[in-house]
Amino acid sequence: QNGFINKALRAGVGETFKEGEQLVGIMPSDYEMAVETFVEPIDLPLIHLGEKVRIQFDGWPAIIFSGWPNVSYGTYGGEVVAIETFISKNGKYRVLVAPDPDDHPWPVDLRVGSGANSLALLEDVPIWFELWRQLNGFPPNYYQPFDTNKTAEK
Repeated sequence: QNGFINKALRAGVGETFKEGEQLVGIMPSDYEMAVETFVEPIDLPLIHLGEKVRIQFDGWPAIIFSGWPNVSYGTYGGEVVAIETFISKNGKYRVLVAPDPDDHPWPVDLRVGSGANSLALLEDVPIWFELWRQLNGFPPNYYQPFDTNKTAEK
């Protein structure tokens, strides 16, 4: 595996260390980009594998029109590839988002550790339905998507 040292965890001349202690951080030279985002437990039922997500990267200008992701400028497409089943120390669930192959490619100059904001897209519904839902205080649709790839077992 090829890589390079990106951080010295133990610095100093003549220091001693124990077996198994971390000395340096190694960054692989060949890696796949993904965004690590955290989701509140109350919002976790709304996130599903394969769901489309819009991402705004720090340092890239963006104009976001709420409710119209196709009109927004400076956001990039992503797809949920992993949802952690255990809660993190920060009280949220970790979700990994990879680049969406059907959307614009992510910026080439994007670096590991860059900041990002993610916007999960819910269902496309008519405007009258969304207004009715919010005026009545109803929650978003918590139903699980129907998987057409599974075949019935006998």
